[in-house]
Amino acid sequence: MGFPPEVFARRRRAIQDALGQAVMVLPSATVTHRSRDTEHRYRPDSELFYATGVTQPDSVAVVVGGTEPRWILFVPERDPEVELWSGSRVGPEDAGTLYGADDTQPISQLDELLPAILQEGRRVFFRLGRGGMPEHLVLDSLAAARARGPRRGTGPRAIVDPGEILDDLRLVKDEHEIAHLRAAAWITMEGHRAAFGAAAPGVGEWVVEAAVESTFREAGASGPGFPTIVGSGANACILHYVDNHHTLEAGDLVLVDAGAERELYSGDVTRTFPTSGRFSPEQRDVYEVVEAARVAALGAAAPGVSMSDVHGRAVRVITEGLVALGVLTGNVETLVEEEAYKPFYPHQTSHWLGLDVHDPGDYARDGVSRALEPGMAFTVEPGLYLRPGAIGVPPRLAGIGVRIEDDVVVTSDGCMNLTESLPTSAAAMEEMCGGAT
Repeated sequence: MGFPPEVFARRRRAIQDALGQAVMVLPSATVTHRSRDTEHRYRPDSELFYATGVTQPDSVAVVVGGTEPRWILFVPERDPEVELWSGSRVGPEDAGTLYGADDTQPISQLDELLPAILQEGRRVFFRLGRGGMPEHLVLDSLAAARARGPRRGTGPRAIVDPGEILDDLRLVKDEHEIAHLRAAAWITMEGHRAAFGAAAPGVGEWVVEAAVESTFREAGASGPGFPTIVGSGANACILHYVDNHHTLEAGDLVLVDAGAERELYSGDVTRTFPTSGRFSPEQRDVYEVVEAARVAALGAAAPGVSMSDVHGRAVRVITEGLVALGVLTGNVETLVEEEAYKPFYPHQTSHWLGLDVHDPGDYARDGVSRALEPGMAFTVEPGLYLRPGAIGVPPRLAGIGVRIEDDVVVTSDGCMNLTESLPTSAAAMEEMCGGAT
């Protein structure tokens, strides 16, 4: 996936340092089925990949901390008949060299070898709820330690979510990850440009979706990182609208929220534009509020600034805009304090971005919002959703939904907007879809 081996070695050393006298078990993602024996396209587990680079199914990595740190990789043995149907796999004889494992074993030996390894740790870092053989062995090991541990003084006494260690490590991206995010963002922008060209009155939302996703594939992505949203008219007011089965009508706005996944890293961009090429005065008024909120939030993002401050900048502008639009009335400070904006702007301004489109990482610690650090990647995506029939929405604004989203990385003195070259101004949106005069 384009990472040098030393990147994974460095990550494992950091994991082992944090583990202390503990063991971390990282299984691969399971193969899932759409129906009966029809499989979904396989997507590797993000945590396993982050720590080891392993991308094939039916694998388990065991990372051991303490005085003798090491990591053991269990993978399936080569099977020509299986590979005839599913493609070639890396067997135990080659996996050690490829992935830098200290020991490599067939997955068939997991039930025999893992229990003894787990007895070396005081805790096991494992994500419960996945089922399968690894979870069964981890739970058995804990039960055995509870029964025999008081006399022998050995064995694990707790199971801990791996995110306790991995989330913070994954939160700050290195130069290789930023390069991957930049590449995913570039392909994502190409997909959005295709959406501008495909959208027109009488065109199906599904046609716009197809234009976006085919462009992703043509540009080298594995596909979308999440279901593509193409919401026209009032559908733009549905935050996670993915049906994409309506036909664009003249005068509609269309909201496209899409991101390309390239080498497991995903972009996540939203643009909202007029189907007919020109905003109505009411649409432009709403759009300008959201664009001002985006600019304010981006301007706030810098090292040492909290995520709540970035959100607060957007909320302030959104609330002022809602008052100017006649949706809310009253003192802006009071309206912000009372969260009067929430029926029209119910989500946060940002989420972490990386191997997962909603990457892990705490947004607050002990009730205090997290301060940004160089290398953190996240979205900036304010929006306004004026649903028809919602209390306070004037008829002239009913059904207008706008979201504008960029992908950014914190730098030493501010933030770098990875998607800056895809314009956001109202005039640029009109020009992109052929309505400028």
